[in-house]
Amino acid sequence: MPDLLLELFSEEIPARMQRKAAEDLKKLVTDAIVEAGLHYEGAKAFSTPRRLALTVTGVPTHSAATREERKGPKVGAPDAAIQGFLRGAGLASIDQAHVHYDPKKGDFYVAHIEKPGRDTKDVIAEAIPAIIRSFPWPKSMHWGTGRLNWVRPLHTILCTFGPETEEPEVIDFEIEGIRSGNTTRGHRFMAPDVFTVKRFDDYADKLEKAKVVLDADRRKDIILHDARDSVFALGLELVEDEGLLEEVAGLVEWPVVLVGSFEEEFLKIPPEVIRATIRANQKCFVVRKPGTNELANRFVLVSNIEASDGGKAISAGNSRVIRARLSDAKFFYETDLRAPLESRLPKFKDIIFHEKLGTQAERIERIEKLAAEIAPLVGADVDKAKRAARLAKMDLVTEVVGEFPEVQGLMGKYYALAQGEDASVATAIEDHYKPQGPADRVPADPVAIAVALADKLDTMVGFWAIDEKPTGSKDPFALRRAALGIIRIILSVPVTLRLGAAILKALDGFFDKDEAAALARFEEKQLAVSAQDVDGEQDLDNALEAYGHEFRRNLRTRSSALIADLLAFFADRLKVQLREQGARHDLVDAVYALGDQDDLLLIVRRVEALGTFLDTEDGQNLLAGYRRAANILKAEEKKGESFEGEIDAAQLVLPEEQALFVATRFARADAESAVGREDFEGAMAALARLRAPVDAFFDKVLVNAEDPAVRINRLRLLASIRTATLAVADFSKVGG
Repeated sequence: MPDLLLELFSEEIPARMQRKAAEDLKKLVTDAIVEAGLHYEGAKAFSTPRRLALTVTGVPTHSAATREERKGPKVGAPDAAIQGFLRGAGLASIDQAHVHYDPKKGDFYVAHIEKPGRDTKDVIAEAIPAIIRSFPWPKSMHWGTGRLNWVRPLHTILCTFGPETEEPEVIDFEIEGIRSGNTTRGHRFMAPDVFTVKRFDDYADKLEKAKVVLDADRRKDIILHDARDSVFALGLELVEDEGLLEEVAGLVEWPVVLVGSFEEEFLKIPPEVIRATIRANQKCFVVRKPGTNELANRFVLVSNIEASDGGKAISAGNSRVIRARLSDAKFFYETDLRAPLESRLPKFKDIIFHEKLGTQAERIERIEKLAAEIAPLVGADVDKAKRAARLAKMDLVTEVVGEFPEVQGLMGKYYALAQGEDASVATAIEDHYKPQGPADRVPADPVAIAVALADKLDTMVGFWAIDEKPTGSKDPFALRRAALGIIRIILSVPVTLRLGAAILKALDGFFDKDEAAALARFEEKQLAVSAQDVDGEQDLDNALEAYGHEFRRNLRTRSSALIADLLAFFADRLKVQLREQGARHDLVDAVYALGDQDDLLLIVRRVEALGTFLDTEDGQNLLAGYRRAANILKAEEKKGESFEGEIDAAQLVLPEEQALFVATRFARADAESAVGREDFEGAMAALARLRAPVDAFFDKVLVNAEDPAVRINRLRLLASIRTATLAVADFSKVGG
């Protein structure tokens, strides 16, 4: 089978776009091949800073002829329907259609559409230009007088097709004056000459000789291993960075690893600042002493050329730039240390957090108050929690964080320790942003937990209060991430923390301000008309007090709806997390159906206990018995009857129904008692005792007895099974 080779050669392609562009090219080309009625055996895409390449193997030379039957309207249908059918089928007149007979529908028209096979070269020559013209670059440009948009100016297009045993043909087409061919270029500096290629193996081999490593993963592997070996020879260890490695591999076609150095005096700067400086400005890796987190005064850079001097000049040039950048960082750090963190608080009065939620200073005040209220619930010192919350945002206006936003929180910790703050306070300043994603760690220190929860709850409640909730895929304020962070923190705390109560405390920070402002406006208005509307100062005070009570009542009504909506949002986020962790979605729904959405830890424990129980033979058999009972009740309840009344013990004649009556009463009581003690395994064990009497009841007892009183009594007995299981979950939500 023939193979297709395609290369699009241009100016520099941004590293962040290369991977996706290569995959987009592969999908677009292979989709076009399949849509043309062809198939292929395999496809692989490649990217370098100057080229996108694609090889598609096992493509036939021709597509097969096809025959399609397209059903049309009935014979005698209106002319508009006939004409629409002819246009869709590509027929000139209805005489070209066939008439088929259907016993139910009568005669109707059918078009037999036959399409001859196409030459694969024609398919490719038609598809590639269209793909290039509509390629989905995140950003693109056009140059000169042309109309083609590409990420950077497109220079050449290589496109060949043919079997391994023959000379491949050039697929001939032209785009904005660029004609396809079978030539390309190697490395920009070390092998810039044009050379001819045939198929993919020939192409990749010649590129390698022309100082181009085509495969990005191979470039990454070369960089990583050469960097490790280079610093190991110096008795040091590479600080690995997957994100930087990916980026650097997209900056070079021929990676050459070099090691540079800087003065040891810069090691007085926090290591994270050194790393951020070197990474952000020079795309270099930092190095540490083996087995420690202590950085060494060396760095690893990746050059795109093999220099005649072994890279000495390149290393020296990077060292000069890094030295200058570290000098700036050192100045920023030392400047920040001169001013206590709290001295920066006035700056936050002029920084708007959100136009509807006030300034950052007001937000800090809310977080401080909320952290103090949450602290006792999570075993944190109240004064330390208040202090940490007050200082947590202060590093946002420091010089270092202004230059490197990614070290916010961390720098606050350094500055707090430098000015003698308590270790828990410093830790909370760093950790209150955490967790920032599913892979990020959760705060462990109680003070950090209190501040982290206060920070995230203030954000969630604030944006809910102004109706800026996530919609669809839009979440500009990262509220879903904040919710998952709160959930993970609450599940990590070894104490009960009810989410609804925490949300209400967060709301107080917003409503107190609203009350004060509204009451002030009311008082001002009443004072202006007091002579007409009230008689004396005491009546005015009474009126103001009455208004205050009414205003607070309105706020609390509003807050109840907001809390319910927020709890439902948290419930959805918890379901997502539990499902991602492998929990069955139906078990999550079964527990949530009971309506208690406030204690997340208990919900998780109940889901786990329910899953364990239903994996046992007792659990499976009880579920089967429950379903049988529920189905019978459902059928009878559709007739308008209800069976939730008291069971008449005198009507229980058979020993099996008597045994079930006793078992359901004890099982329900024991299960509810166990749930009250948060002993969910005990609750499941109580339900497990229902298995035998439920099985015996269905084996020996006829539910729909001839005596109406006996029938109703037995249906109420079935309802008691349903009620008993509701002590732990809604079994109607359990699938499988």
